[in-house]
Amino acid sequence: MRPAAAAALLCLLVPCACSQASNDRLASPVTIVGDAVPAPLEGRQGDAQRGQQVFTSRDSGHCLLCHQLAGLDAEFQGNVGPPLTGIGARLDAGQIRYRIIDAQTIWPDTVMPAYYRTDGLRQVGEAYRGAPALSAQEIEDLVAFLETQTD
Repeated sequence: MRPAAAAALLCLLVPCACSQASNDRLASPVTIVGDAVPAPLEGRQGDAQRGQQVFTSRDSGHCLLCHQLAGLDAEFQGNVGPPLTGIGARLDAGQIRYRIIDAQTIWPDTVMPAYYRTDGLRQVGEAYRGAPALSAQEIEDLVAFLETQTD
């Protein structure tokens, strides 16, 4: 087994082993349980309508750059990442949240950015260093939107 795969497996089997390492690099502390962050970031509630805006906006998440979502009226959906159609039926909110926060902890070789990490990043412009790519509220809005994608 490759070292990266072994580390990812360890994070899934022994959540506390990776929780501290991940928390040192995140914008605010989270509790990681298996492959999920069950509690909303900073206790915030998400709004699905705002989450759709984050999903499609070039100024925030721009998830459509890499992902497809059937039924969404948006041109030029990407194909680098997996399709997200039905994601709300496959994953719960905590699993969706963890993948947005820092998918690289789960899959070290992924190209998906770590949207809530502030440390251990490469090629970050000086003006953006030390800040997450998405705020806690934007992530919770995005989670709320993706939870609704069950078909």
